[in-house]
Amino acid sequence: MSSVVVQAFTTLDGVVQAGGGPAEDPEGDFGHAGWAADYDAEHGADEINAVVAEWETRTEALLLGRKTYDIWAGAWGVWDEGAGGLDGELTRRYNRVPKYVASRTLTELPWRNSHLLGPDVPADVRRLRAQRGGEIRVWGSTVLIRTLAEHDLVDEYRLAVYPLVLGTGKKLFSDGFQPSRFALVQTRALTSGVVVSSYRRTGR
Repeated sequence: MSSVVVQAFTTLDGVVQAGGGPAEDPEGDFGHAGWAADYDAEHGADEINAVVAEWETRTEALLLGRKTYDIWAGAWGVWDEGAGGLDGELTRRYNRVPKYVASRTLTELPWRNSHLLGPDVPADVRRLRAQRGGEIRVWGSTVLIRTLAEHDLVDEYRLAVYPLVLGTGKKLFSDGFQPSRFALVQTRALTSGVVVSSYRRTGR
């Protein structure tokens, strides 16, 4: 059996929108795009990159919402697999693993090894959890994460919390999010001030 693991870069006030740059998600005239990338550029990205590299060694499948899939297919899906460092490593892994996409509008998935989930997304995710081994990774995809939480399908959250307050933007846990209970299993403060923590499900 596999685990559904949500990973996110988030601010102190819970914002997860467009941390890497404006191309990620400009919805709602979000004025702070690139907040995580800018912070890393100022304080150093080596530690957080090492954390992500370690996380992603366990990724055996990606589970993505439609918007995140479109963004990733146009980035990791076309970037050079021969690139050095973390970018090349992740490009090779993300191209290799299966991608499962929750969408009511997409009919074609151009990124290789991509598969469209059916109309009953929770049922399909339960099937994937039962059949696969390793970790099914969720990045971005806040609408999908909310659906997964409503059906008790998130096994773990891994959060990199940046010491920033933005006051606006999409949040990982928005109002009305399904009440859930998790146990802290690991936490680490990076020299940059980012705090990386993992929480595993203990029940609702």
